[in-house]
Amino acid sequence: MKVDFLIIGQGIAGTVLSYTLMQAGQSVLVMDEYKPNSASRIAAGVINPVSGRRFTVAWQYDEIYPIAVQVYKAMEQLLGVPVFKPRDIYNVLPSEQLKAAFMERTSGLSYMEGPSADKLAHYQQWLDQPHGAAIVKGATVLLQNLLPGWRDYLKKHNSLREERLELSRLEITPKGVKYADITARYLVFCEGAATVNNPWFNYIPFLLNKGEVLRVQIPGFSTPDIVKRSVSLVPQGDDTYWVGATFAWDYPDEQPTTEKREILEKGLEQLLKVPYKVLDQLAAVRPSGTDRRPIMGLHPEYPVLGIFNGLGTKGTSLAPAMAAQFAAHILQNVPLQADTDINRFFNRYKG
Repeated sequence: MKVDFLIIGQGIAGTVLSYTLMQAGQSVLVMDEYKPNSASRIAAGVINPVSGRRFTVAWQYDEIYPIAVQVYKAMEQLLGVPVFKPRDIYNVLPSEQLKAAFMERTSGLSYMEGPSADKLAHYQQWLDQPHGAAIVKGATVLLQNLLPGWRDYLKKHNSLREERLELSRLEITPKGVKYADITARYLVFCEGAATVNNPWFNYIPFLLNKGEVLRVQIPGFSTPDIVKRSVSLVPQGDDTYWVGATFAWDYPDEQPTTEKREILEKGLEQLLKVPYKVLDQLAAVRPSGTDRRPIMGLHPEYPVLGIFNGLGTKGTSLAPAMAAQFAAHILQNVPLQADTDINRFFNRYKG
């Protein structure tokens, strides 16, 4: 098999990059050993224009969001499954100080507003909200539909190998790579946290962190909104909600822990006035860079090898715009942004 691109990994990065390259007329083969607890597969896919307790606008949000909407709606049409859903993010404010911070930040931002009296009243029987709430206009990417839908699409087009790449069998040549019966002009690693063990890119300072989430049922509670306080409730249908997420930078394994379950349940109890039932607990390791920016580009010594990674907790919002930039870089020699280009780590590599 001869292809233009061999892509390793089919999380959100590998999915959107492979789609982008195929839309650009490139032949693509994705290699992915299915892992049910990958970061992309347990994520809620939330697109949130602001971050933190001070409602700081996310990096390049006004530029990347329209691209995300366009790409996910196009993939929705292609795959015939729901992929993109705009949602209000109903932020329950824990203090008067944060209420004041929100009021300060709403000025001039079209995606932030105060809730109506009707909306506050609607939630009153369900949520503990003595300091009121704030609404941020966001969305969710329905990863539970997108990732398997794209996997099926790849299979139908003979563009998926469900296996692990064995690095010892990979041959790098000046014109591309060879692996078993595959010849490709470029190989791009979209392998998430596994990149720390990649011999060509392990000089990049990744900041891996483990996240844990719950899936809960709240009988009778139904809302299209994401509800957020110290934890986020993301609707999954049938009175069930994704609840998350925790962070841990020091962890012995990838298994769920009692400690983080207690933290998530404490957050639920601060938020809810009504009972809930825990259905499941999941954990995964997220890939992100130390500077919290995407990591992409071609290897300085082996330019047939590339990386597209480090999208972090903003992965669903960042992936379409960053994939477009990466594709333009490879196919049209368009320079990457300095703060996303792996050349920012080049001196470390040389050392």
